[in-house]
Amino acid sequence: MQSQLTVRLPGDLEREVSNYAKKLRLKRSGIVRMALERFLRESYVLEQDMSYKKVNLIGVISSGVSDLGSSHREHLLKRIKEYA
Repeated sequence: MQSQLTVRLPGDLEREVSNYAKKLRLKRSGIVRMALERFLRESYVLEQDMSYKKVNLIGVISSGVSDLGSSHREHLLKRIKEYA
């Protein structure tokens, strides 16, 4: 079932939409629908790309501690006590 959405546009944007609709022989609502679909599709892709930018932990680092993997709890407790 389709639903209706009312949108108020500034005059210049309304003229652009109307001119473009005439050029393509479409209704103004079709132009707005296509624009919304494209916006949502591109926003979803952008959102997916941004998830990698939020995490900056990809790669290899050296801590200088040889047993960090097996004794991480002890090293962590030691650091916490240093700052307490």
